[in-house]
Amino acid sequence: MTARTRAPVVVGIDGSSGSMAALWWAVRTAARHRTALHLVSAVAVPGEPDPDHGADVCDDRALRDDAATLLSTARDLARDRAGGELDIVCTVADARPETVLIDCSEDARTVVVGVRGVGAVGRGVLGSVSTSLARHAHCPVAVIPVPDSGVADLPPRPVVVGVDGSACGAEAVRIAFEEASRRSVGVVAVTTWSELSPHGARAAMHARAQALQSRSLAEQAEWYPDVPVTQIVVEDRPARRILAEADRAQLVVVGSHGRGGFAGMTLGSVGQAVLHGTQVPLIVARPRN
Repeated sequence: MTARTRAPVVVGIDGSSGSMAALWWAVRTAARHRTALHLVSAVAVPGEPDPDHGADVCDDRALRDDAATLLSTARDLARDRAGGELDIVCTVADARPETVLIDCSEDARTVVVGVRGVGAVGRGVLGSVSTSLARHAHCPVAVIPVPDSGVADLPPRPVVVGVDGSACGAEAVRIAFEEASRRSVGVVAVTTWSELSPHGARAAMHARAQALQSRSLAEQAEWYPDVPVTQIVVEDRPARRILAEADRAQLVVVGSHGRGGFAGMTLGSVGQAVLHGTQVPLIVARPRN
């Protein structure tokens, strides 16, 4: 049992369609892991100069009231969706959203946020909150695309995980197996390699990548014998191959940073590319405190 086993699932709420998609995903996750749900809304606005004191002041009472109303509505919707069985806590905080959620992540199991906007080619365009969390949170960060039905998970599609042999990659593998087991689906493990020297031996690079992936999966495969594993080891760019597999998945898990066991395999360095490119829910594994 880890320190985060009973920690809450934290979700940022701002009334947007993105945050509602995040709410539905967070409700299902909290219910699946039998833990509490923490709804957070941040109130942070620029102040106006105070001529008497030379300081910025702002009366944000109306904004706080609006945020409290928003959270109350979200709490009621979450309870209806969960059948009234969830322990739900609501917090209105006076700070920027990314600051509040990073602080909350210290005691959270997962922080969940939605995607802001849609790019010209139909993929999510992340705002500063999602990107900041993926870089600085103290727990895994789930980024949920719009739309997300909130009614049920996608049909039994697998969980895709990037495997690179790093510490963050190991945490990603752990999360992927746990999520796959709870969803009764398999794991697709992706390890890529590239030949940096034109005189290198591709067969040797491929064999080393296979060995690294097998070592990285061994412990979790033993812990979760119910989870079937598909192993993909291929010469490719990590983000491109993970995104290709994501099109057939219900969840993607990657490490936030880190380098694998040999040159040419840098899954962590492409975490941002996967974060900005996937159209399915993504969990970014963060280093453990």
